[in-house]
Amino acid sequence: MGRHGENIRKRSDGRWEARYLRYDAESGAKRYRSVYGHTYEEAKMKRAAALRGAATRTAKGNESSLPSEAGSGIVFRVAAREWLAAVRTMQKQSTYEKYCFVYHRFLEQTLGSVPLVQMTEKLLKERLTSCKASSQSQWKSIYSVVHGILRYAAEHYHMTLPEIQKPAPVIHRKEAAAFTRSEQTKLLSVLYTDMDSFKLGVLLCLLTGLRLGELCALKWEDIDFANQTLSVNRTVQRLYVESGDAKTALLESAPKSVHSRRKIPLPDAMAALLQRFQNGKPYLFGKNKPLDPRTMQNHYKRILEEAGIAYKNFHTLRHTYATNCIEGGTDAKALSEMLGHSNVKTTLSFYVHPSMDLKRMYMDHLCSFYLMLHGQIMGSFG
Repeated sequence: MGRHGENIRKRSDGRWEARYLRYDAESGAKRYRSVYGHTYEEAKMKRAAALRGAATRTAKGNESSLPSEAGSGIVFRVAAREWLAAVRTMQKQSTYEKYCFVYHRFLEQTLGSVPLVQMTEKLLKERLTSCKASSQSQWKSIYSVVHGILRYAAEHYHMTLPEIQKPAPVIHRKEAAAFTRSEQTKLLSVLYTDMDSFKLGVLLCLLTGLRLGELCALKWEDIDFANQTLSVNRTVQRLYVESGDAKTALLESAPKSVHSRRKIPLPDAMAALLQRFQNGKPYLFGKNKPLDPRTMQNHYKRILEEAGIAYKNFHTLRHTYATNCIEGGTDAKALSEMLGHSNVKTTLSFYVHPSMDLKRMYMDHLCSFYLMLHGQIMGSFG
């Protein structure tokens, strides 16, 4: 039997058939062709030879310019489409949509028409340098997609392709900060005044460290009032989509990682507030469907304006929760699990921002220690 995603199958007559995609030179329409072998490996090698030969002939016949994909079947664009199709069957929908967005936004025009036989490390470096990524995360995604496509092409077409070396672009990362004590006082005053479901959501994040997508995807079944716990079982995000009139769509999926699926204890006051807001609908904030994160962000911005606090992104609530926990004496390992991190290092490196008041307290303790030590030394000479 054929392997998943390779388009190779064993026929009823005992032979193995390997299909591959070609494009019509004039219409651009897809056309499948087949090669046959007595074994799986023979069929696979014949297909690779057919594709490699077509790409080589196309490259030789277009020395003055980059050839189009028509007639060759193995330009970067073709490999990318096949790889994305394979990703769709093996990865989460959100991962597939993210890779599609990265490919169409940064790579289709940059590398799409380049034949794989012309792919070199120098060409990759030159073309990828022109990608206008806005963050370290975006750069990482671009190189992950290119690496995945080239690895797929090397395996399925039996080609030797260059290893992609990820550069280290200089991107100035703004340090995330928590709300100050005075800002938290103003924020809490607004949240408890004429509380609605959006204020409840902001307060819930401040008391549990939930991510925005996790908050918007919460269902009432995730709240265990008997044991006062909240379970994170899903997330929702707005993602680029390939087809349809809309450019983006709201997608509900499993949490960010295996560690993100977690259970968080609820404070007594928070559990009591949640009971007051029960609405008989499946979702806490979106009623019959997950709440669009953009809607929650808009209300969050309004709440900050009402409190007279300069805008800080929604994730600041999560940083504030982590900082308050550490300053309150919470064990770092316990906090890491409640945040859904894979290790404590991430928690301490990115989510804990000691306040000036806490630093001052530490310095006062140190000063008191020195004064006490000084008194003991002076007393010994008395």
